[in-house]
Amino acid sequence: MSNDNVLAVMVQAAEKAGSALLAAYDPASRPADRAAMYEHGTSLEAASTAIVREALDGVEPGVGWWDEDESGRVVPAGRWWVVDGTEGAVNHVHGLPEWGVTITLVTDGQPELTVFRQPIGDLTYTAARGQGAFLNGQPLRVSAKTDLSAAAVTASQGGNDRAVYERFAGAFAAMASEALLVRNTIPTVFPLLGLAAGQYDVFWQYEPDLPGTAAGALLAGEAGGVVTDLAGAPWDVNSPDILVAAPGLHAAALEVLK
Repeated sequence: MSNDNVLAVMVQAAEKAGSALLAAYDPASRPADRAAMYEHGTSLEAASTAIVREALDGVEPGVGWWDEDESGRVVPAGRWWVVDGTEGAVNHVHGLPEWGVTITLVTDGQPELTVFRQPIGDLTYTAARGQGAFLNGQPLRVSAKTDLSAAAVTASQGGNDRAVYERFAGAFAAMASEALLVRNTIPTVFPLLGLAAGQYDVFWQYEPDLPGTAAGALLAGEAGGVVTDLAGAPWDVNSPDILVAAPGLHAAALEVLK
């Protein structure tokens, strides 16, 4: 099946799963504790992912289903579906609108095709390697800024230990002293969507969340952004960190974050 046809099936799958999430969405939702958050989010994720798997199983022979619980953060060589059935589940369960469905086809460590569906707003983001990035069929383009002091910078809190948090705090302070503003937000895909659209200028994360990063990195890269790790090397899905920026700002942002 051609990439165009595969991408069309991915869009249909994301839209169907997104509709199921929307039906379960309540802007007045306020979970009482962490257990309630987890129970609700897990249920949403299972139902949405099942819809995606049913739609995509067999569409591309030889493509496996990556599972973080089975393989950790590592994505082996070959072709894999990398899916988050409820990207931003914590937002969904708190009645916030920043959530959706992420589907990415990864080939040998590089995102090849991606779809992000955000039901709130009826927004569908798509990208294919070498063919550009689009929002509801309209091309996306990153910022033309060249001055870091005018940059709107975003980051997502990654990792799960104190050392990563302390590193993030230091980098946040360093960047805040150089850029116009710095925001920390989750899930990972949303700041990258904004960067692809030129609304933000720089993004970084340590120990990035894979589904959102894989989708967002392809979208931002296809919109003209520069995508590397924080050593300046080419990024792939197994990189330990990520920096994405408009071309005129990447070198300056990398220098600050080093």
